[in-house]
Amino acid sequence: MKRNYANSQIAFHWLVFIAIVIAYAAMELKGFAPKGSPTRATMALVHYTAGFSVLALMVVRVVLKITRRDPEIIPAPPRWQIVASKAVHGCLYLMFLILPFLGIASLYFGQVEWSFFGITMPIASSLNTDTQYNLKELHELIANAGYFLIGFHALAALFHHYIVRDNTLERMLPLLNRQK
Repeated sequence: MKRNYANSQIAFHWLVFIAIVIAYAAMELKGFAPKGSPTRATMALVHYTAGFSVLALMVVRVVLKITRRDPEIIPAPPRWQIVASKAVHGCLYLMFLILPFLGIASLYFGQVEWSFFGITMPIASSLNTDTQYNLKELHELIANAGYFLIGFHALAALFHHYIVRDNTLERMLPLLNRQK
């Protein structure tokens, strides 16, 4: 069995990571700009675009996950760690498919006009503030929980690399001496 993820899986993992960092950073930085300012509007657009990018990239990641086998972890971890890993990864995949969908739906029902790399996104024919508010609240709740899940994922990778000393982290790092 191979020891590393395929280059495509590694590339999409890190592209999703970059898009997530941009989405979270834009949302956090938006708060420093006054309401109604061009800077705030730009940060919002960056957030929307990065979020939509996460959705598109995650769809590809799901296809890659389904069509390719995971490389083995050496030395093999205990069964409980495998189960925990699958649960956390499942939550991450689900979260980064649902979060953008909720955000896009919130924009749609709130009649927020925006474009994705020049493509104008559709908006509802009539404003539905209740639905928009509920979707936005759920989006924000899940996004806030995401800080903890992402942090746990990163800490687990570092734990495996520095404490357990297995190849868990190395399997997903780009540009290493790749063994097939």
